[in-house]
Amino acid sequence: MSKIEEHKAGYIIDYISGQSVPDKPEERQAVQVFAKILVEDYGYPKSHIQTHPQWRVKVRPSDTKKEYPVDIAVFTSERKTDDNLYIIVECKKKTRKDGRSQLEDYLRLSRATLGVWFNGDERLFLRKFEKNGKVLFEEIPNIPRFGERIEDIGKFRRKDLQKPYNLKAIFRAIRNHLAGNTVGTTRDEELARQLINIVFCKIYDEKFTKPDDMVTFRAGVGENPAQVADRIKRLFEKVKGKYKEVISVSDEISLDDKSLVYVVGELQNYCLTDADRDAVADAFETFIGYALKGSQGQFFTPRNVIKLLVEIVNPQPGQTILDPACGSGGFLVEGIKHIWGHLEQQADDFGWSELALQEEKTAIGIRDIHGLEKDDFLSRVAKAYMAIVGDGKGGIFCEDSLEKPENWRDSTRQRIRLNGFDIVLTNPPFGKDIKVVGEEKLSQYDLAHIWKKSKGQDAYEKTSKLRNAAQPQILFIERCLQFLKDGGVMGIVLPETFFHAPTYRYVMDFMRAHNIQWIIDLPHNTFRPHNNAKCVAIVLQKNVSQQKTINMAVAEEMGHDHQGKPIYRWDFYEKRLSSEIWDDIALIIDEVKQGVYQKYTFQIPSSELERTKIYVPRYYWQEKDKEVEQLAEQENLDLVPVMQLMDEGIITYFDGHGSPPAEYKGRGRIPYIRVKDIVNWEIYKDPTSLIPEEVYNSMKKDGKDLEPEDVLYVRRGSYRIGSVAMVSPFDTKVLLTREIVVLRVAKRDNKYGLTPYYLLYLLSHHLTQMQTFNKVLIETTLPNIADRWKELKLPISRDPNIRSQISERVRTAIQQKWNAVQAIQALKQDFGELTT
Repeated sequence: MSKIEEHKAGYIIDYISGQSVPDKPEERQAVQVFAKILVEDYGYPKSHIQTHPQWRVKVRPSDTKKEYPVDIAVFTSERKTDDNLYIIVECKKKTRKDGRSQLEDYLRLSRATLGVWFNGDERLFLRKFEKNGKVLFEEIPNIPRFGERIEDIGKFRRKDLQKPYNLKAIFRAIRNHLAGNTVGTTRDEELARQLINIVFCKIYDEKFTKPDDMVTFRAGVGENPAQVADRIKRLFEKVKGKYKEVISVSDEISLDDKSLVYVVGELQNYCLTDADRDAVADAFETFIGYALKGSQGQFFTPRNVIKLLVEIVNPQPGQTILDPACGSGGFLVEGIKHIWGHLEQQADDFGWSELALQEEKTAIGIRDIHGLEKDDFLSRVAKAYMAIVGDGKGGIFCEDSLEKPENWRDSTRQRIRLNGFDIVLTNPPFGKDIKVVGEEKLSQYDLAHIWKKSKGQDAYEKTSKLRNAAQPQILFIERCLQFLKDGGVMGIVLPETFFHAPTYRYVMDFMRAHNIQWIIDLPHNTFRPHNNAKCVAIVLQKNVSQQKTINMAVAEEMGHDHQGKPIYRWDFYEKRLSSEIWDDIALIIDEVKQGVYQKYTFQIPSSELERTKIYVPRYYWQEKDKEVEQLAEQENLDLVPVMQLMDEGIITYFDGHGSPPAEYKGRGRIPYIRVKDIVNWEIYKDPTSLIPEEVYNSMKKDGKDLEPEDVLYVRRGSYRIGSVAMVSPFDTKVLLTREIVVLRVAKRDNKYGLTPYYLLYLLSHHLTQMQTFNKVLIETTLPNIADRWKELKLPISRDPNIRSQISERVRTAIQQKWNAVQAIQALKQDFGELTT
């Protein structure tokens, strides 16, 4: 980026100019995306492109002001003039028909010869030409890359293909075009099958075309669609002949000719085998619907997470790898690429020929890479991709990994054996509605039994009683260990709740019987928007004694937000948003490769984890504490633990009362206060949750009477942990959910100047809120700080005058709110009941 301006709220940084521009959906999702594609995929210099300020073209022939603003203008040189205008890109959120109409208007009254309409989801390429004195337009497969002519579109030699950087945007555009325009095929799964067949044609063509030969996978300007379709279908016949074990003889490319030309035109510039991400996985994830991803836990592990686990496990030539829930083959693809990296180093060291190296690479794919996948469609995707990438097609089988091995097909049993693998890498399916049932199946697993706490010990032991049903992710832990040889290594992604919740302590005890090498704290956004599970990855070594220190890593973010959109790194010190994608996983990989413990990686004694029973890395992550300490020093604050204030008798606390039966809600006059009712330092009384007084009296225990100036603190809830409110004189007779804890300043005369009002302020302070990242752990899908709120350190000012000033200003603000409530109460009393 040429320039990074100070970030302003509601603005983003323009990719071309480096200027701050309003953060509108059209700007972020279309203009910035396509500007990046023009530079990274088509090779146009930024100096030839104008986005902001917008270039303008005429509305009508007589228009001298040039009133139409163009979203992206591309010029033939750095001199940006009307005569040099080459390509107009319009990024309005319109339909394809309206978008084309507007684009034609812009082209008609400008010198540009090419136009692109892109709305973030679909795109269209137009060429302007004159015939018999008329301006006409034709749809073309693509636009030329920088330095090419329009006539060169599609006429590529194999060595001319470019590494793609924006496959997600390309595949999304393809999917949306096909869904709206394809004749005869519109279902997402069938569209996915069709695109994957075409992608295999593309990859086959890349693999078996000599560098100086023209590729077969192409669509030129003016070419008859039937010609292009015939060429691609003949290429597909070669694919079927080469990979008979993968693609059925009955498979066919059934897209209509025009749609097929569109797909070829979109993909033909690129070399998919050079892509950073798995092209097939990208295609599949873009095409398949949410329902399939969610219903059987078939959400896909992001590539950067896969690369991190592979880097940590570090598979070597000669080691066998298995993924027993392989999906589209992500772990297997990265695993084989990693081993090939070691092979290439050996080839350099020992002077192997290129042929000898290629033969060894192929042998590893055939001999050492294995996968099991329950879903037939996914297993075919994995087989096909492995066949093209590394000839690993024979090692992937469509089977239920949790089934008894003797019930598998003969061909599977010959290759997949218990106690037979050096490495297992997997992200098993999980979801609250997925259950494994059947006594025969469950009886294979210790973890399918009920476990009970040992008498007099803080550990669990297996009982003889078998459960009626079990979660697959729990059984996968045991099955993966069964697949390993002694000393073999397993890397597995699991729900965070297994790593700290007392309910699942038996699962952690089971894993602790093996050597825990690494635990990696993955961001909550990792699988969003497809799945809300907060996960942790663990690397175990089978039947090996526990090492003294456990390696840990923490990633706050890994590239996208909860909606799947890119997320950018925020600089707390400079107070601005940068242009850098916030991906801590990439930085962790760098630290692992360098073999140093820096910001994101560290070591903790295994004895400490055994003591706390918390195996979640961020709980021990000192980087966040250091950041808080540095900021506290800058702001002249002392960090005082809540536990210390309790030990000194300054603060006391008690838990909320509990939840009344649902049938009583809305049937009385006593407010029932839940987490959502703690808002803006106030207690909101929901009229639909009022309960009878007798229910309140039966649930409120002795010693749990509320008093004015008590502080309520939310310790469990989806998004509100750390929210606080002060009890007013009108709030003392309410029932509190147990997710809320009550804090009371018992000793008003104290050396910290701590009053209820200052406590309210301190709990809301940004440094206190920052500390909750380490303390809040996930139980199933619900965040919970439990009793770890006592470990929070309050940022108390070193200046007594500032403490007093803050306390008084908070008191005044709170008192004004209470006076307003009192005035409303008087209105009710004088003029009858009011709904407020």
